[in-house]
Amino acid sequence: MFSGIVEEKGSIKAIHQGNEIVKLEIGCSKNLSKDKQVGDSISVDGVCLTITELTDDCLSFDAVQETLDRTIIGNYKVGSVVNLESSLKFGGSVGGHLMSGHIHLKGNIKEVLIVGDGKDLVIETDDEWSKYVHEKGYIGINGCSITIGKVNETRFKVHLIPETLKSTNLDDLIFNDDVNLEIDQSTIAIVDTTTRILSNKG
Repeated sequence: MFSGIVEEKGSIKAIHQGNEIVKLEIGCSKNLSKDKQVGDSISVDGVCLTITELTDDCLSFDAVQETLDRTIIGNYKVGSVVNLESSLKFGGSVGGHLMSGHIHLKGNIKEVLIVGDGKDLVIETDDEWSKYVHEKGYIGINGCSITIGKVNETRFKVHLIPETLKSTNLDDLIFNDDVNLEIDQSTIAIVDTTTRILSNKG
């Protein structure tokens, strides 16, 4: 599990294409890697990946084809900037909201609006998942826990403060970029349960 608070930004150092598996080498700080070992989980742009190799300043991961298809990992190039977060430890604080690291869908950036020192993003989802996106709810965007602003059918707006822009890759997003979206699990449970109860009454 993760908190949705990005620890640092890393960068893609190498991408190796294997037999239905892609190996990623991601540069990171010694502060992030110092207490890690092979088998630990890291959130990479919101995707839970397992460390396969590591050095003081680089972590390696394997990604299967389904992960490449479902997430923006399939769009990575050498030099791409990614959000990194270590998995939660027992007793650790949750600064955002609990996130599993399992991406539900890719969203698409439809507008980037400069608002003072911050930015607003308008993101498009799809019909299947839009029913779970509600104003003032939470959503994971590239591993960042973000509060949802106004919702209009399959599009929603988020407001990004300067600190979020500085510490994550959300500041780099432009029109038509894809982002990883993880819907809040509690919202899914509430909507599905309510829908089922109302359906049974009908």
